[in-house]
Amino acid sequence: MSSFSPSIPDFRAEDEDEGGASNPMAMMMAKFLDTRTVLIFGGVDQKLAERVTTQLLYLDHLNNDPIRILINSPGGHVESGDTIHDIISYISSPVAVIGTGWVASIATHIFLGVEPKMRFCLPNTRFLIHQPSGGAGGKASDIAIQAEEIVKMRERIAQKIAEATGQSIERVLEDIDRDYWMSTDEAKEYGILGTVIDKASEVKF
Repeated sequence: MSSFSPSIPDFRAEDEDEGGASNPMAMMMAKFLDTRTVLIFGGVDQKLAERVTTQLLYLDHLNNDPIRILINSPGGHVESGDTIHDIISYISSPVAVIGTGWVASIATHIFLGVEPKMRFCLPNTRFLIHQPSGGAGGKASDIAIQAEEIVKMRERIAQKIAEATGQSIERVLEDIDRDYWMSTDEAKEYGILGTVIDKASEVKF
């Protein structure tokens, strides 16, 4: 949109203290955005989802050049991960995801938000899929509702994994019953991973 300034605004990471653009982390985040690179590091929560969504929408409004997302995350809040996953499809810019370290739980769901050919990772990345979990408390009727919602969430996540990997829903439901860790070779065979890379130049759009 023409109303946006071409300069990159100050999108601070959620764990930064006050300090504005003089904050070293804020300056570093702005430099990454200059290269159309978005970072998802650490636990997925509402603050991270807000920051990542804001960055993706902003970059998409500037132009439709490719965007790279680097992911190193143990997972976290399911609905926050859903937001990032859906925004990746919502924007017009092509997106590549690059896993590093570990891509686990709802972070894997985010990773699967792009086509297989756009899923990359560095050599020592590990992947994890499993069913969602949550604590239930309160009245018995409330506990029953929460348990039912977790079952629905499990089936939905399993369906998304099946669609994104080509695995059968029956196999995915069985696999996510417990923590299912994968190496890069195993993740590629499963259909989660597209290509293992060593250098940034190997990310092709």
